[in-house]
Amino acid sequence: MKVILLQDVKGQGKKGDIVDVSDGYARNFLIPRKLATEATSEALNAARQRKKAEALAEQRERERLAEIAESLKSKVIRVKAKAGANGKLFGSVTSKEISEELKNQHGIDIDKRKIVLEEPIKQYGSYQLTAKLGYDINAILMVLVTEE
Repeated sequence: MKVILLQDVKGQGKKGDIVDVSDGYARNFLIPRKLATEATSEALNAARQRKKAEALAEQRERERLAEIAESLKSKVIRVKAKAGANGKLFGSVTSKEISEELKNQHGIDIDKRKIVLEEPIKQYGSYQLTAKLGYDINAILMVLVTEE
């Protein structure tokens, strides 16, 4: 019997997949537990439409992230920090501060967990960081740490 999975089922497939299972497994386990529905022609058409819509939404999200990455190339994020006599900062500049300054200065909201800091920023200067936006799209962030 062909069924459309409504949720991920271990050993069978992921949500939205059309799989062929035994009649008993489908009638006694999958369908009563709302893990699958029978693959009628209407259900198959609805599943295909849903997959098309998901693919289109994913494509739009990729394009939006690519535009953000492209716009960040030309922008500099200025972060002000306090430091001692030799330019060494009190504490360090965190990804949270960078994310907040990016939103305040340029209106672009990137989650702090997506900004990659190989090592903490503990001195004044210019730094080039990477932001992993998703879908293998990375943006280059130019951060300028200046005196407060």
